[in-house]
Amino acid sequence: FSILKVIISIKQAKTYVRNFMSEQIVAEELKGNTLRVYWCLLNSSSQFIGPRQIQRELGFSSPSLAVYHLDKLLDLGLVSKKSGEYQLKEIVDVGILRQFMKWKGVILPRHITYATMISTLFIFFITQIREINFYSLFALIFGSLSTTIFWYETLRVWRNRPKKN
Repeated sequence: FSILKVIISIKQAKTYVRNFMSEQIVAEELKGNTLRVYWCLLNSSSQFIGPRQIQRELGFSSPSLAVYHLDKLLDLGLVSKKSGEYQLKEIVDVGILRQFMKWKGVILPRHITYATMISTLFIFFITQIREINFYSLFALIFGSLSTTIFWYETLRVWRNRPKKN
């Protein structure tokens, strides 16, 4: 019985190492134009997208450059190919992509949820303030600083997203 536990734990460790290694490979390969192509697929409203559409959207010189990067994504197992068009198969959180989330088909910086929540609480506090004392002044300073920091981080991540051109 204990040998069976050891065998199971060895298999689990191998699976963990395999997943970790594949994530490392994806993180190394998903850079530059390949990342831009992946980002384009993430933002695509249609299920399948062709190389010509990628070429037009990203401003590539030829469709073959788009095919090269799409095939790279295909080799990484992130997209599937059907009759010359590509479909996003797996969403990965590596590199710059860790800073984003997809919500109702829109890709947004993760910090936007915190920025919105703290801004709402701060606005609510300002509307409820009755008198200025030490505690309300502390809350005003803390609220304004945290709101500013969260929105700054949200905008900083948004500016660093993969660009179309």
